[in-house]
Amino acid sequence: MPTYQTSAGESWKHRTSREQWIRWFFWLIGISIIAYAWQMISEKTVWFFVVDAPSQAADIASRMVPPKWSYLNKLWKPVWDTLNIATLGTVIAMVIAAPVAFAAARNTTPNIFVRTLALFIIVSSRSVNSLIWALILVFILGPGVLAGTIAIGLRSVGFCAKLIYESIEEIDRTQVEAIEATGASGPQKMIFGILPQVLPTIAGVAIYRWDINIRESTILGLVGAGGIGLQLNGSLNTLAWTQVSMILLVILFTVFISEWVSAKVRGAII
Repeated sequence: MPTYQTSAGESWKHRTSREQWIRWFFWLIGISIIAYAWQMISEKTVWFFVVDAPSQAADIASRMVPPKWSYLNKLWKPVWDTLNIATLGTVIAMVIAAPVAFAAARNTTPNIFVRTLALFIIVSSRSVNSLIWALILVFILGPGVLAGTIAIGLRSVGFCAKLIYESIEEIDRTQVEAIEATGASGPQKMIFGILPQVLPTIAGVAIYRWDINIRESTILGLVGAGGIGLQLNGSLNTLAWTQVSMILLVILFTVFISEWVSAKVRGAII
């Protein structure tokens, strides 16, 4: 009996020691990656500008005060364009994302090929930033609101479809089985068994993504895709700092209102 206890104690100590070594090994890998990344960043950084950054930031901040309130009259249309880009882009995304989500979900997809294609669409959309989509579309369609709207739509497809298809896979199966017991067809099971369970998710995802798209649409003008970002880019290029501060205040107010509206709508729907 004492021999057994000694053997068990040694085995426990050996296991604990091995786990500690594994833990330290992964910590060492993580620290090495961070050190290597910092070295690469440090080699490509002009530290003179970094040291001088606080004084430059203070100088720019002093030039931005007070905001040019008279410039506000020229920002109403760009703000309206920004809201249209976000809204229409979200509608485009939801029209595409809903069928893609049903094709990606394991319990609703017809076959593995369709699911693979749907997942590829989701990953492709989420992998490319909206600014990159906008930059590509500006070259194809020309500068303007259309390029920004499509860019927001393409960027949002993957985000919306991923959340929706995960919700589809988590539905209550008993409701679908009850409808199957009545002899319902495939489309009937989809309409009466699955869709009612995921409609709140679809609505919530649409509102949430619209809120995100408001913020993303404010910067698409930096690459010529319309919206208030176009005015921001022009003011930055001409060093009109009082106009820049006015634009930033308008963007802040717009995002604040969109947050409030989306919260109210989500609360009413869900």
